[in-house]
Amino acid sequence: MTYSVVFMGTPQFAVPILEALIQSADYQVKAVVTQPDRPQGRKHQLVASPVKVAALAHDVPILQPDKMLHSPEMAEIIALQPDFIITAAFGQFLPTALLAAAKIAAVNTHASLLPKYRGGAPVHYAIMNGDEETGVSIMYMVKKMDAGDVIDQVKVPILSSDNVGTMFEKLSFAGRDLLMDTLPKIITGQIHPKPQNEALVSFSPNITHEQQALNFEKETAQALDWHVRGLYPTHPAYTVVDKKRMKLIDVTPLDITTTLLPGQVVIKNKKQFSVAAANGTVLQINALQPAGKPKMLIQDYLNGVGNHYDVNDVWAENIEL
Repeated sequence: MTYSVVFMGTPQFAVPILEALIQSADYQVKAVVTQPDRPQGRKHQLVASPVKVAALAHDVPILQPDKMLHSPEMAEIIALQPDFIITAAFGQFLPTALLAAAKIAAVNTHASLLPKYRGGAPVHYAIMNGDEETGVSIMYMVKKMDAGDVIDQVKVPILSSDNVGTMFEKLSFAGRDLLMDTLPKIITGQIHPKPQNEALVSFSPNITHEQQALNFEKETAQALDWHVRGLYPTHPAYTVVDKKRMKLIDVTPLDITTTLLPGQVVIKNKKQFSVAAANGTVLQINALQPAGKPKMLIQDYLNGVGNHYDVNDVWAENIEL
């Protein structure tokens, strides 16, 4: 038997999940719902979401409502009477009437170990908070955000080399495999959903511009490392150098201490550039992106615009943020 599916998702995280459903003989994706095309870049050109691109490649009908409630797209989905409504980082709340249209279940693939990190940026917060692991949860959808009973979970370790980009990739494939393993169990009733413990709930709201600013005076080298990796590449963190924003791409907390003030240069040579952070800790800068310039390794930066800095000089200027 083939089960009908309406799939809802937007970013690259959702693409492997969608493609697995399309390629499976057990499911027929009747429609893909994704966010409207958004302007991007300096020219503000409209860009389709990764999920839309994938759906177009497979000739699957696409719906792009600005808001789901009372939309023509919502009525169209309800009329399809799908067996499953499956979401993965869709980015909109779904009305109860829509969830009830799924004849078997409406389930979400969420990139955290619920009830931890409900909300739109669970991977970012897991890394920024220094968690050693995160994961994916398959849960029933309810009107309240990410609050449904959890059907199954898988844990994924966070390595010191991981950033948001690498974790999204790992979690997307982990989520794909978990979902494809879970759907048959939902159909046959071989599941034991667990209500979320409300006492353990935490939230991961969307990243703000203010969160992108680094604070060398208040953050240790380790915290700065988590901060940088927890925002790259979706919302690169920055400091201020020569009165301009400097995005930090890759950093390493060093196992040394200094008496220099936060923001001052601790080590500078042809291959290494390190800056003091809070509590006498030291942060090595490996790659960065000066304002108006491409990303570059620290060696290239030191051979160019960063050459005039020396040990003891103040490099990071926004330590009062």
